[in-house]
Amino acid sequence: MQENEVVRSLAALAQEVRLRVFRALVVAGQTGLTPGALCEQLGIAPNTLSFHLKELTHAGLVSQERQGRNLIYRASFTAMASLMAYLTENCCQGAPCAANESAAPACDC
Repeated sequence: MQENEVVRSLAALAQEVRLRVFRALVVAGQTGLTPGALCEQLGIAPNTLSFHLKELTHAGLVSQERQGRNLIYRASFTAMASLMAYLTENCCQGAPCAANESAAPACDC
């Protein structure tokens, strides 16, 4: 992942509504969600959701697919994994991290 892509992804996620939308799509998995389902689940107005979905799509974090009359939005797990890999690439000065009880990396840095 290029640095400009990382910045675009982090900027897209650095907004409360977009972060909530992205997390809801991650939970939905490959099934994805329609805008109507997202509006209902998150209590977001349709025009507001449309704006935020556009920003997430532009950042490459969300994909959109037309199924008949519906649009289905899905989190891009590839983009998410690439972002996480970029952020943790030099964790612990390149040494493997020991996992603690919470399954989060524990660095002795």
